[in-house]
Amino acid sequence: MLKAIEIAPDVYWVGGVDWNERNFHGYTTERGTTYNAYLIVDEKIALIDTCKAPFADDLIARIADIVDPASIDYVIANHGEPDHSGALPAVMAAAPNAQLVCGAPQGLGVLKAHYGDGFDFLTVKTGDTLSLGRRTLTFVQTPMVHWPDNMATYSEADRILFSNDAFGQHLATSKHFDDEVGLPEVMAQAQKYYANIVMPYGRQVARALDAVAGLDVAMIAPAHGVIWRSHVADILAAYRTWCSGEPEDRAVVVYDSMWHTTELMAREVAEAFVECGVPVRLLDLKVNHISDIMSAVLPARYVAVGSPTLNMTMMPTVAGFLCYLRGLAPKGRVGIAFGSYGWAPAGPDEVAAALEAAGFEMPLPTLARQWREDAEGLAEVHDAVVSLVRANGDEGPMA
Repeated sequence: MLKAIEIAPDVYWVGGVDWNERNFHGYTTERGTTYNAYLIVDEKIALIDTCKAPFADDLIARIADIVDPASIDYVIANHGEPDHSGALPAVMAAAPNAQLVCGAPQGLGVLKAHYGDGFDFLTVKTGDTLSLGRRTLTFVQTPMVHWPDNMATYSEADRILFSNDAFGQHLATSKHFDDEVGLPEVMAQAQKYYANIVMPYGRQVARALDAVAGLDVAMIAPAHGVIWRSHVADILAAYRTWCSGEPEDRAVVVYDSMWHTTELMAREVAEAFVECGVPVRLLDLKVNHISDIMSAVLPARYVAVGSPTLNMTMMPTVAGFLCYLRGLAPKGRVGIAFGSYGWAPAGPDEVAAALEAAGFEMPLPTLARQWREDAEGLAEVHDAVVSLVRANGDEGPMA
């Protein structure tokens, strides 16, 4: 078992590492995840967040490496979701004199709904403080990043922002800091995390960023993944970009196919973006998980989705992706619907309707082709996409 790690003087990581978690909130976590909890030892002792219930024994054992768990004065619940609060009953039993600190009113409501009202609750709101002795903790509520009860805890003396879900990554590692793992890997996991969990709440993220902008932050300690200490400015800038709703001139082509006609069309759509100098990803739903596709959708202005017609509807894989896409609510995107059919273009038409219902701008008619596509038909698909990109002024240097 990993030992408690001192991340700053008298501040310790004591959380859990879930090496084998592979599915979380419906998306793949190919690198596992962590449930980070942090222990601050001062004149008063505070535990910030707990972990998923199966890791409660590990958490308490790590705390016991540093102090007697019964000496904990405050347990701070930044968020009541069970991956961060599941160990609360065990922790509160081990620390019977601790007050349970949570946001008012949402945090209190979430915790009582999950665990009852048998704890000594202390509710806080943005701007409230809690003295530990040499340190004073300040609370900042960050509602809908990504639940109504989310908040962050800031230690001015340590210049650490304990950010809970914000700035996290699903990444299990024996290392604890961004510069120990490497920025490309950490940023890729942070982007996937944002795309699949936080994306619907861009406006709330912007408000949360504004709320913490005045804090002197040298370290961001999230509830999942590694701690930001060398690249704090990078992750803050990335979140500003991601929450802005202003995608880059990039394209994603997502499809499934039965007899390769829709696949041929997908390749032609992708080639049209290449001709215009727009970076593009071509992603077959048979081999790419929807959560990985969303990482590519996050920065992309153009999202082209193709399906053949199966039993007078779109392919189930495409329907599942579009349902997932709509829930994550990307804004300011241009949609392109395409696909093949035999008797009626029901599949491609349903794709178009789903993209429109998700709020995509749909400047092209549905690109639907009957039976087997020929060279002339593929050229028409190609030219339609090229004309759209050129009309939007998105031609790159390769055009």
